[in-house]
Amino acid sequence: MRTALRALVLTAALGLAPGLAFAQATQPATPSKAAPPPAAKAAAPAAKPAPAPAMKIELMDINSASADQLETLKGVGKVRAAAIVKGRPFKGKDELVQKGIVPQNVYDDIKDKIIAKQK
Repeated sequence: MRTALRALVLTAALGLAPGLAFAQATQPATPSKAAPPPAAKAAAPAAKPAPAPAMKIELMDINSASADQLETLKGVGKVRAAAIVKGRPFKGKDELVQKGIVPQNVYDDIKDKIIAKQK
């Protein structure tokens, strides 16, 4: 009885072996692009670089901005805004310091927010 059972198991195993080998041989050599492995899916979001700032900061043109707009800049009040308007046109934004209109510390706070466009 044991011998018959062993023979049956051995026959079944040998009968399935060619089918398994054939099934493995017909599989594509490269994985399909439609379904990446689960590990790749999980790693994909973490591998993305940090997104760039959503909005580009609009630079304020010191040669055309109104006094009210200039007052929105840090360290620029009514008096400095009026002095900027009076000192126009500026060839470069650094002239605000060169002409004594704003001190260096205020300029350092606003220099990345302003521009002096030429006409």
